[in-house]
Amino acid sequence: MADFFKKLFGSKEDTKPREADAVTTAPLTDQQIQSIISSQAPRYEIRQLVASVGQSVGKQRDHNEDSLLAMTSTLSGNSESVPFGLYVVADGMGGHQFGEVASNAAVRIVGGSIINKFHSYQYNLPSQAIQESLQEVMESAIMDAHQYIQREAPGSGTTITAALVLGQQITIGHVGDSRAYAIYPDGRTEALTRDHSLVKRLEELGHLSKDEVENFPHRNVLIRALGQGETLEADIFTIPFPQPGYLMICSDGLWGVVNEKDIVRIMNESPSLHRACQSMVEAANAAGGPDNITVILAQIVG
Repeated sequence: MADFFKKLFGSKEDTKPREADAVTTAPLTDQQIQSIISSQAPRYEIRQLVASVGQSVGKQRDHNEDSLLAMTSTLSGNSESVPFGLYVVADGMGGHQFGEVASNAAVRIVGGSIINKFHSYQYNLPSQAIQESLQEVMESAIMDAHQYIQREAPGSGTTITAALVLGQQITIGHVGDSRAYAIYPDGRTEALTRDHSLVKRLEELGHLSKDEVENFPHRNVLIRALGQGETLEADIFTIPFPQPGYLMICSDGLWGVVNEKDIVRIMNESPSLHRACQSMVEAANAAGGPDNITVILAQIVG
């Protein structure tokens, strides 16, 4: 028996490496991993949603007023698989840490409201039909968050950009200047949301040129935010999921610092969504990190 364990694990005396064992090892680089992935050409038996996130307080802030929610699931059986995902980014404002209270409340209330509506539909037998449209579900959740922030954190506010993915469709709810993008493998980017900011409104009215927009001193002034104003009008719409391509949701700590060309380059060079998220955060910090940074990336595979 002792001889068996010596052969299995080696004995203390047998410390001299054989020539075949004298091999050094090192972690694989991102490029090597990508090469392996590409050569194997993975195939997925079912269509599924994958996602990753990245976040940083940045280089010039002492606390984080960004909040995020990323939830992904797939329900598959005899029928076609149904990818389900809920992705939310909120960027708070208000001082005295009220900004982080507002953004955290926004992602929790919007997330909780939508998940509660879908819980019976997804997991109970027999499934119960949802009485509201997806856009009504999204709008109701955002209004619940708006009213909560007005009541519990008066004077504060937050942006919100939420994406509900069901099958191959995305229903987006948006207020403020966090953004949702579609990013395509050929290098194209498409802004899916429109900023509710003073600078964007002045540009739309023709009062600012593109060059003036880049240097406008009040770029962070919003004309619409959760928790602000008696009434709130959110942008709510449904579009196809970009295929092939990626959904990206981010705060202005990313899109306001890293340009779209560099974002596409990072996507093309990254072996995974996780690495892409981390590289985007690193790029924003390398450019000075003037604000909190948050990014979510999602992709349908299969």
